[in-house]
Amino acid sequence: MLRTLFLSLFLLASSLAHAAPLTWGLHGMVLFGGKQGLYASHLPMFHAPHDYQAVLQVRLADPVLDARLRQQLDGHTALWTLEPEHFELARLLPAAPLPLRQFQATVVRGHFEKDGKAEPGYGAAAIIVERVLLMRQLSPAPATHASARYLQVGDGTQRFLVKRIDSRPDFEHIVAWTSPQDAPHDDVVVAKTGVQETPAASLQAALRAQPGKTARLRGTVYFSTEDVR
Repeated sequence: MLRTLFLSLFLLASSLAHAAPLTWGLHGMVLFGGKQGLYASHLPMFHAPHDYQAVLQVRLADPVLDARLRQQLDGHTALWTLEPEHFELARLLPAAPLPLRQFQATVVRGHFEKDGKAEPGYGAAAIIVERVLLMRQLSPAPATHASARYLQVGDGTQRFLVKRIDSRPDFEHIVAWTSPQDAPHDDVVVAKTGVQETPAASLQAALRAQPGKTARLRGTVYFSTEDVR
């Protein structure tokens, strides 16, 4: 009887040891940027394996394809996405024992789960992770914040605002804007009204409130409430 119990425990432990990691899956991303930088924002949910908000600075391993893609995205706000191979999302954490440096993905013009089409010429593109700009686990508990806080992405004049997911329900929002070269990189904070898209006028006012600076919004790259309800 005791021997049988030990055998059962051993088999259970072996099974757990070889189980797929909690963050293993297909982690779709919004692709945005231009000549000054290329970025990917994970499309998060409030449950595993997608319960992390992650924003990456990336490049394509093939320099010719990388330059071509930056040219296609430059100055535009049309939606592009990445449909990556399956990987463990937690490998993007700073303390990950085996950090994720590269993955393969299909480059899609539009949303890869909806009406998007694979962009010809890229195939299974090798994506290099240059920097992890944001990586935090989302809490599934209901929460409400009175303000919407946006992470600034980009170091030059071509920048983006990425809404930090901090409420439930919440909304995903990526906005393109043109900045003076030396504008600060602090978060941009505006009043929040439920899960409605932040008005462009509110973001414009917050950006122009930076000391001695002017800014011009170029438009919304992505807005959705579907996955963060």
